[in-house]
Amino acid sequence: MTEDFINKKDIYFPSYLGSNDNLINLLNRATKILCDWFSKADKNGPLPFDESFKCIMPAEDGNSEEDLFSEIEALLKNSFNPVHPGSLAHLDPPPLIFSILGDLIAAGLNNNLLAYELSPSVTLLEESLCKWFAKKIGFNDFSGGIAASGGTLSNLNALIAARNNAGLGTNPNSVLLVSEDAHSSFVKCIRVMGLDTTNLVRIKTDNKGRMDISDLIKSLDKCSIENKKIFAIVATLGTTVRGAIDPIKEISEICKQRNIWLHIDGSIGGIFAISSIPIEGLNNISQANSITINPQKIIGITKTSSLLLVSNMSILEKTFNTGLPYISSKENIINRGEIGVQGSRPAEVIKLWLGLRFLGLNGIENILKSSIKRKDFFIKNISKNKFDIYSGPLHIVSFLPKKLEPKDSDAWTKTKVNELINNKFMLSRPKFKGKYFLRVVMGNYNTKESHIEELLRLLDT
Repeated sequence: MTEDFINKKDIYFPSYLGSNDNLINLLNRATKILCDWFSKADKNGPLPFDESFKCIMPAEDGNSEEDLFSEIEALLKNSFNPVHPGSLAHLDPPPLIFSILGDLIAAGLNNNLLAYELSPSVTLLEESLCKWFAKKIGFNDFSGGIAASGGTLSNLNALIAARNNAGLGTNPNSVLLVSEDAHSSFVKCIRVMGLDTTNLVRIKTDNKGRMDISDLIKSLDKCSIENKKIFAIVATLGTTVRGAIDPIKEISEICKQRNIWLHIDGSIGGIFAISSIPIEGLNNISQANSITINPQKIIGITKTSSLLLVSNMSILEKTFNTGLPYISSKENIINRGEIGVQGSRPAEVIKLWLGLRFLGLNGIENILKSSIKRKDFFIKNISKNKFDIYSGPLHIVSFLPKKLEPKDSDAWTKTKVNELINNKFMLSRPKFKGKYFLRVVMGNYNTKESHIEELLRLLDT
């Protein structure tokens, strides 16, 4: 290897000697471009897109810094901007500034949470943070958890552990019970677990969007008669379309009586459990065996940030442990790649830790309370004579003009979404009970009452 090659490579990677001035200059320039994009959000709207935008692929020789920064700017200009106060379509709030820094530190560390020796400090940080969350929601000293890239993976980790714990790892008659309004990720989970869609038993919901307890009991009895083996019941803490919360107290009692694993999909509403905010239906979550919480969906932790919390960590170890024969182990330290589906994982927990430390419990509560306040303001002021409104205790509202036929809901929502985006408001249009609805998610901290008033005016025209 020639000296010229070594010198050339030095500009590709951080140096172990010297000041890394080139990297500092690049980071400063990138930061300026990103902050300029944030600052221009009001002018550009939540979802600008130029049809001429092109993704340029690598050439034989690497591109210059100028070319790359030009392409970064083009990419940003054509991206969804969660900072805009009209970004109200999904569970994608503005990013916390310290969480952005956490992403940078995680990328720079490039540690691997597969094993302790590849991420010593971050392994202990993730273990401690999961334990803190678990204790905050009322789990015991045997509890803990693991971070994952999104709620789907957290749910999958929980269900695999539940099935393994029930001794049904290869049983084709094993079934999972969820409400009819549960998240679509459970269809994926069933497929990944080698089961058919018939192994996913859907329970009816009541007029508030909560799992119907009488239908749950009927379904449980029917499964017993048909010799189906139930490995888990999933209660949803915040449904996607209306933010409903299943009756967790009643479901937990049934699970205890019948010795069934209770998993709570708290991807949307679980974060409220670490606050003192009185949310209807948020009782008894400590009776669950596992719960998914996604701090990214409301308090601004940068993606991805999902946690699976379990009441007994030994079940995760028994389910996923392989021995990692090619990695050294340290006594009394769990290699984090041995307690979930994912092996290699980045140090993403840093952005959650920094975000939480920056906010403190009072700051978290302030963000959560503000989201409920915006939802309440919207519901209070929307025309009840004109719209059917579907909502729950959380910060999500879906609505549709009264007496609109299913076939007309598609056209109306498409037209309205386009009208709103032209006025710099971005709402989503989920399909729910055979109709398309407009949905507003009030988790954007930049959205003020004046913005909501303008949105309501546009909806009323």
